[in-house]
Amino acid sequence: MPCCGRLPLLGATCRKGERQPMNMMTEQLIRLALAEDIGSGDITTDFLIPEGEMGEGVLVAKEALMVAGTATAAACFTFLDATCRVDVLACDGSWVNKGDVILKVAGPLRTLLKGERTALNFLQRLSGIATHVSRYAKMVQGLPVRLVDTRKTTPGWRVLEKEAVRIGGAFNHRMALYDGVMIKDNHIAVSGGIKEAVATVRRSISHLVKVEVEVSNFDELAEAIDACADVIMLDNMGMADVAKAVLIVNGRALTEVSGNITEENLRGYAESGVDVISSGALTHQARSVDISMRM
Repeated sequence: MPCCGRLPLLGATCRKGERQPMNMMTEQLIRLALAEDIGSGDITTDFLIPEGEMGEGVLVAKEALMVAGTATAAACFTFLDATCRVDVLACDGSWVNKGDVILKVAGPLRTLLKGERTALNFLQRLSGIATHVSRYAKMVQGLPVRLVDTRKTTPGWRVLEKEAVRIGGAFNHRMALYDGVMIKDNHIAVSGGIKEAVATVRRSISHLVKVEVEVSNFDELAEAIDACADVIMLDNMGMADVAKAVLIVNGRALTEVSGNITEENLRGYAESGVDVISSGALTHQARSVDISMRM
């Protein structure tokens, strides 16, 4: 397989020689993960492998999967030693079969062995999310609905996991608390109601920021419509109620359904006419796929 030519790493190149800066939080996460695993030193590798001895390793898929996280995995080697050369043989977003090589890395043997587990942990987890999400995305293919993730991500991994969601074919909801207003049940409870909460927040935010309101029944739906919410989240509603709510809203706001979305009911909710389906399962229900490194 050809190299995809997009390896956003510091100190590493793919076959096309491109270098791009890495997100600062991602870089910190990788360095923290390496420090966690290596600690004061790898007492097995350091006593077995002579310093300066060179070698080559390949990261191999042990099952069919969609690849994600190649740049992060590669950085686990280049951050330890900038002289390591990493070739990406399967781009993020590509499908590979059992036995296919995803990455090839060459450099000091000590570095390859010390970075192996951390690189695999990132690649297995992120590829697992992309593989999992791709199944969900396929179920709503062809329907005018957007499938999005939530903030139910592994602490510290959000940027990476949300990128894996996009690679898998879905979209991102807000990244964090700072980039979108979502008025949930607890906000409403302490603000005196939906109308009051929406009015209060609109006085402080930019006119460019959308306001989303979570509702769980038709009385709250009417309040959210009257408050001119931009997006109305239908929380834990059944399919029949969601379809009814979409008709009531009648295009006055975007409609989003969330809560207990599964592979079994996803298609049904998508056919209800809702604009957006958000599901924490895209990330927190994904399993790590099986990938190994061979020297």
